[in-house]
Amino acid sequence: MSDSKCRRLEGRTAVITGGGSGIGLASARRLADEGANVVIADMDPTSGQAAADEVGGTFVQVDVTSAADVDRMFAVAKQTYGSIDVSFHNAGISPPDDDSILETGIDAWRRVQEVNLTSVYLCCKAVLPYMLEQGKGSIINTASFVATMAAATSQISYTASKGGVLAMSRELGVQFARSGIRVNALSPGPVATPLLMELFAKDQERAARRLVHIPVGRFGEPEEIAAAVAFLASDDSSFITASNFLVDGGISGAYVTPL
Repeated sequence: MSDSKCRRLEGRTAVITGGGSGIGLASARRLADEGANVVIADMDPTSGQAAADEVGGTFVQVDVTSAADVDRMFAVAKQTYGSIDVSFHNAGISPPDDDSILETGIDAWRRVQEVNLTSVYLCCKAVLPYMLEQGKGSIINTASFVATMAAATSQISYTASKGGVLAMSRELGVQFARSGIRVNALSPGPVATPLLMELFAKDQERAARRLVHIPVGRFGEPEEIAAAVAFLASDDSSFITASNFLVDGGISGAYVTPL
């Protein structure tokens, strides 16, 4: 990568929820490499602080389901760096008690909705006034390829929450397009994160059923998703808003996979 492309985010500030691990951590590294000031938001103070230290950023301990915590997160970002140019709403959960609709209880359903969907609502609601004041900004909300594709190995609340993220991102992208703010849903395919590997380590049959449908023949890497985040964060994607940005190894385009 040339130096000019490496510094697309010079002097800009990026907030990343769930920034202490997985896709969030890989994105923090990538955005920092491209010149951004990075605010790491995470519930885990150990991994969150370690991530912030690594990228020379700022850590804020946040429960993304708390409006007060979310408001404080953005206030810290603004006070520390003077602007909020990129907001990557990436925190999410996929607990084992979220399964088939026939097995998933209402408490499990609600918890996943709170963390995966309501948190994105809270983050967007809180960051938009900062971006409206600046007249610019890029919001990236983590959806999933399951917002586009259905699976017989269902995690019903997770799937529904990501469908909600996709629809909300599309609506906000349209609503605020003429205010200089872009809002996109990032839809990863299965990525080799600790969360996913933990889920699949417990159920090899389910993992095998998923892997066979990926045309490229493997799970994605967090760094590959981070590259998409950096693109959506930068001016290279200046004509992209209200989109479903699929980074899924071809899953959503496939009828059958190659031999």
